[in-house]
Amino acid sequence: MNISKSQGFTRTERLLAAFSERTFLNLWTYPNVFKDDGHELCDLLAVFENHVFIFFDRENKLSLSPDKEPLVLWQRWKRNVIDRQVRTAHGAERYIRSRRPIFLDSKNEVPFPLSFDLDKIVVHKIIVAHGAKEACQRFSGDNVYGSLGIRYCTNVEESPVPFVVDIDKNSPVHIFDSHNLPVVLGELDTVYDLTEYLDAKLAAISALDHLLYCGEEDLLAHYLLNVDRRTGQHFIGTADPKINYVMIGEGEWLDFSRTEMYRRTKRENEVSYLWDDLIQRTCKNALNGTLMGNSDVFRGQSAILEMAKEPRFFRRALAEQILRSIENFPENLGRLARSVSFMPSFYKTKGYVFFQLKADQATRMKPDYREKRQAMLEIACAAAKNNFPHLTSVIGIAIDAPKYVEENSEDFLLLPCRIWTRETRAHYEAQNEGLDFFRSPSRREWRTKITEFVRHDSVHQPATSPRKLGRNDPCSCGSGKKFKKCCGG
Repeated sequence: MNISKSQGFTRTERLLAAFSERTFLNLWTYPNVFKDDGHELCDLLAVFENHVFIFFDRENKLSLSPDKEPLVLWQRWKRNVIDRQVRTAHGAERYIRSRRPIFLDSKNEVPFPLSFDLDKIVVHKIIVAHGAKEACQRFSGDNVYGSLGIRYCTNVEESPVPFVVDIDKNSPVHIFDSHNLPVVLGELDTVYDLTEYLDAKLAAISALDHLLYCGEEDLLAHYLLNVDRRTGQHFIGTADPKINYVMIGEGEWLDFSRTEMYRRTKRENEVSYLWDDLIQRTCKNALNGTLMGNSDVFRGQSAILEMAKEPRFFRRALAEQILRSIENFPENLGRLARSVSFMPSFYKTKGYVFFQLKADQATRMKPDYREKRQAMLEIACAAAKNNFPHLTSVIGIAIDAPKYVEENSEDFLLLPCRIWTRETRAHYEAQNEGLDFFRSPSRREWRTKITEFVRHDSVHQPATSPRKLGRNDPCSCGSGKKFKKCCGG
């Protein structure tokens, strides 16, 4: 089925859609969805598993006038651009929780394609308010970016200070603006990273009597620099239970974004978007109705869903390992050759198998070529489970060895293996005879220390050597044989 979705009706909605597709990826992002009465539900709905993100986008130019009180102009703008959208956002959540249907069009002809468990959903309501940036900067020279100040509290009143928004801490919504929408969705550009931030923010809002910050970007900087050394988790505020009021000052993001650590991390993260590209291509095929295979990527578990759960810093490591495996694929081999690598996930019980197959053009043109490549990928994934028993799921990625082809295709496989009987193990051990995937007694696994921020000039290196693999070297699949007698045979 070909799914046609909106790209946004206005300039700012299209901007929101572009940033959201980068964070949530295109399969899980839907601008301009509708209720069953034909009215728009929200400007953008993103759903990933049981996390539901409701976005409302409004633009209205706020111009300060020398003959009018700034506070009056501000309050009028805020009522139109923010307060109304907050009420609408709460209404949208009630609509979703009422189990009424959602559609991609106003005629109610195209149902919303993703499924989620309404008994388990977590709803994040986000208002994006455009038009006050210049007025903010004119009003206060200390406002670095023209961002809106936000205060979460219980006694919500009209703030006596322009450009500060009071939000009820018992019914929280998130307020972004023209400056910090690109910052937040640009920095937290995976579902994991954004969800972790919003969850930490809600935890702080719940724990504190007041949370006040000068701009969402400043709160983000505070969050990124605030790490619990025991758990390794970012948090907002302080661990001291006696403190019930936290204020984040102006300029936190400015200072953080100028650090060498930040610039180095952004530079090293560039490679990680290879991982995103792998997912996006498959998502595009699903939306176009051209995706082959038996996985329902819209309504069930799938390999690409598992891949999309990885945080940004771990995608960096996974992408580097893929590129290294491609570079290390031996040259000057015969008509058929293969290479397999194991890569751990951010999640301890999940792992990846990256499989490359070299075949001549005549073999690749055979009708059953993809089927055979997929069968070998399944055996390799099962061999990884047999070799690493702690795994509860293995995701396989298979491609033709890029050194030998100009165009490529990908196969993805999700092998759930939480339940793994002796009969299943024996079945795949028999299937692995002659292939010998991951049969080395040393159980060689890719190990490296992966950090979120790159603090030094040298980035992490895997335990395995990055040099090119020769025909007489031990095979990278871990069989213990020479490459020419194993995957290169």
